[in-house]
Amino acid sequence: MNKQLPNESSLQSQLSNSEAPPNSVDRRRFLSLVSVGSAAAVLAVSNGATPTLEAATPTPPTATAQPVSPLAAATAKPSPWFKETTPFIVQGDKVLETRLENLQGFITPTEDFFVRNHSVSLDVDVKSWRLIVEGDAVAKPLELTYEEILNLPSRTIFSYLECAGNQRAMFELVKGQPAEGTQWKTGGISNGEWTGVALRDVLQLAGIKKNAVDVLLVGLDKASPEEGVRRALPVEKALHPDTLLAYALNGETLPKDHGFPLRGLAPGWVGVSSIKWLGRIVVSSEKFWGRNNTTNYVLIGKDYPAEGKAQGEPVTTQVIKSALALPWPATFSAGTHRIHGYAQSPAGPIKQVEWSTDNGKTWHAATLLEPQIQYSWARFEFTWTAKPGKFTILTRATDVAGNTQPDDIPLNNQGYLFNQPVPHPITVA
Repeated sequence: MNKQLPNESSLQSQLSNSEAPPNSVDRRRFLSLVSVGSAAAVLAVSNGATPTLEAATPTPPTATAQPVSPLAAATAKPSPWFKETTPFIVQGDKVLETRLENLQGFITPTEDFFVRNHSVSLDVDVKSWRLIVEGDAVAKPLELTYEEILNLPSRTIFSYLECAGNQRAMFELVKGQPAEGTQWKTGGISNGEWTGVALRDVLQLAGIKKNAVDVLLVGLDKASPEEGVRRALPVEKALHPDTLLAYALNGETLPKDHGFPLRGLAPGWVGVSSIKWLGRIVVSSEKFWGRNNTTNYVLIGKDYPAEGKAQGEPVTTQVIKSALALPWPATFSAGTHRIHGYAQSPAGPIKQVEWSTDNGKTWHAATLLEPQIQYSWARFEFTWTAKPGKFTILTRATDVAGNTQPDDIPLNNQGYLFNQPVPHPITVA
């Protein structure tokens, strides 16, 4: 392929008409305001007319060597991950589930951020890495180096990322209807600060055509199905200014387990839409049908009729959910306890969270904490006076658009998008 790279002046001219990022927040100012508890001040910044962004200046990550005995080195199976796995619930060799009980704040620390792979995490040589943009719906196919990506205008957003199968185990635990796939409880989700380039800006550099329909993101994880995890975004989502090509997480270079050097980020959509170790973007004038929208990441079951070439309803946006930040099951001593948790919705900020200890007969209002910036989750908390015995606590969230967690949802074969109120088991000694 002939490399076609615009010079810096042409980059700026092509991008000069891009709309400013809505509700963007300077990272240092945001974090400093949160640290002193100034919710009103943060909200004022996030809603201001002239928000500012700080460009990330990532440097390639370096691994810290851990001492290993010669015998262990000779017999140990190579880890499929780079990060320390102790903080997680390890499910097989492709899932590190976050323990919500280890989280206290608004942003999930990178070392606690969940991982979902389809093979193993990659160690990509950034010097030889290129992002290829091609397809019949671009006028100027191109390749971009890492440095060229970093030199494009940057965007920073706050967004949760959630696996489509998060809470899948609840189909069996709550409804007695087991579903296929990794049996996530509540930790297939984390909330982060992401910095990168708007996907829209890169597509404009490639001369995206008016007949574009789908934008396919393809990962470099060749050992995964389809020789690289891939999923298409409809052009409307791809051109949204907050759909990113991210190169930093929580103010630091994107870690290897999370897609270094570059990953997609589609806020509010299921995690598989945010392709890691991104290597290729294909812009098509026709709808793309592949494994991850025909047989996988599709709601398949008697309540979900087939759509197009899909065996059911392809999963795109997430759904409103809430969960307590407690071990499963939890054990308390008798007495008064302050309990916190997290709630999120793709449709907008959380308006209220309620909790119940009598299977939903009566509900009590929890307190929402901190401002909800952009696509982040909401922290909530409440006080419970625990007496000896066995209990379950339900939580139920409602967003500003009026969406509430439903009392019941029908089973789909692969257990996606469970969002009934989760009855959390608690034993009080």
